[in-house]
Amino acid sequence: MLRELRIKNFAIVDELSVSFERGLNVITGETGAGKSVIVNVLELLLGGRASTDYIRADREEAYLEAAFEFDSPVNFDNIGIPPSDTVIIRRVISRTGRTRAYINDSPVTLNTLSSVGAMFVDIHGQHEHQSLLSTATQRAIVDAFGRLHQDVAEVAKLYNQYQEIVERLEEIQTRARERAQRIDLLEYQIREIEAAELREGEKEELIEERAILANVTNLRHLSESAALLLKEGEASVLENLARAIDSLSEMSRYDSSTEEVLKLLKDAEAILEDATFTLRDIKEKYDVDPARLDEVERRLDLIERLEKKYGEGVEGILRYREEAEKELEELKGLEDSVEDLRKERETVYNQLTELAERLSRDRRKTGKVIQERMTKILKELAFNKPVFKVNITDAELSSTGKDHVEFLFSANPGMPPKPLGKIASGGELSRVMLALKSIFAEIDSIPVLVFDEVDAGVGGKTADYVGKTIKEIAAKHQVICITHLPQIAARADYHLTVSKTVKDDKTEVVVNALEMDDRKAEIARMLSGSVTEASLRHAVELLQRCG
Repeated sequence: MLRELRIKNFAIVDELSVSFERGLNVITGETGAGKSVIVNVLELLLGGRASTDYIRADREEAYLEAAFEFDSPVNFDNIGIPPSDTVIIRRVISRTGRTRAYINDSPVTLNTLSSVGAMFVDIHGQHEHQSLLSTATQRAIVDAFGRLHQDVAEVAKLYNQYQEIVERLEEIQTRARERAQRIDLLEYQIREIEAAELREGEKEELIEERAILANVTNLRHLSESAALLLKEGEASVLENLARAIDSLSEMSRYDSSTEEVLKLLKDAEAILEDATFTLRDIKEKYDVDPARLDEVERRLDLIERLEKKYGEGVEGILRYREEAEKELEELKGLEDSVEDLRKERETVYNQLTELAERLSRDRRKTGKVIQERMTKILKELAFNKPVFKVNITDAELSSTGKDHVEFLFSANPGMPPKPLGKIASGGELSRVMLALKSIFAEIDSIPVLVFDEVDAGVGGKTADYVGKTIKEIAAKHQVICITHLPQIAARADYHLTVSKTVKDDKTEVVVNALEMDDRKAEIARMLSGSVTEASLRHAVELLQRCG
């Protein structure tokens, strides 16, 4: 239950604390006294849109807080707040436009605040009954009363899945020509790359070979010159080195210190011999066919053309071929995918239609229960021979099922029931909504219900029935009711009045809890507009009759 509201710097409120009790809490007061402040604060604490206009003119921030008490701990799944049987919701609205929200001092988003608040409080405003004119709202009411949410959600899930499959199939079929063209292109590209018989590193090797071929005459001359200097010419390096080794060998017979030099020269001789053999191999490489340069140029031209199409370097071209082969395989496999999608479409459609049929049957059963209970309650709300019908007809299959749900109503005997929007007045709609709230009270788990002047257009004997119905709802829920009807106020378990006072040239809102004598005076005022002996007698009679 809602135990207390604390308000600071909000609208014309400087600082205000309002306590509530179990059962029926009634809030009364003159028109314009500030009763709407209570509802506005609750709406904001439940995640409603904030505005800097709500902040008191001479303040920078407004503070709103609601304290709830429950018989057992509330489990806040997935938002990281420990379970607690006391829940404090707080919201701070800043003039900068920034707003902050907390649950048990843990900061939360407005979406979280809204979802949590919806579990605690249901606010029914004086104009909310207009939503009854929407067939979507009427269908939602039937689903809620029948506890059909799980099937409704599953139908929506299957329908969306079915639509996705249908769209996928249409896309594949629409793009069949594009797919065929793409397959032809990929096959051509793969053949072109395969025909080139490329290998990794080939381009770099060809570039180096081209450089050699372009300078082969000079390279041949330089290699021959080097060979002559090393071994083949007169007084070559190796010939002179051999003489030096002979000399040092002779010297080492007499002077051992020359042995180290001798060893170095022999090592050098071995190295030079290896270099000579290697140089001979290099010289042979320069004896090439003059046409080889043209072959290399043509091969490089081919690689460069393929690079422009498929990617940089032989590695890039080969990588493109791998990706093309993969895409080609996927495209060719689409025909199999189409067949699989068709089978899946049929399976999902069968599941969808079967579940939609079951949902439709349950809706029709629920509709009959609602009709019976609504007819009974509407009679208690001063309709002579009301006819209320939940008309469910077949509709095109959609995410909500296969039903068109519409509430039909006749308030007058002999008149056939018609859609609410065509025959019901504002006062009649208020009573229809109240009747719905009454039957929902039996199954609704929301602990706090707020009725904000739902008695618009109601008076006389009908007001007595409305008060009785709200009192019955309060037997299973904490009800906070803002009203102008004395027939409702007289049934209060806890009666609050709202008034305005002027203090230091500033308007303040004052909320007082009434004891019995004050209640008599307030109800007398509500009965006649002023407190007189006659209105007080009527107030006492009303309290005794409704108590």
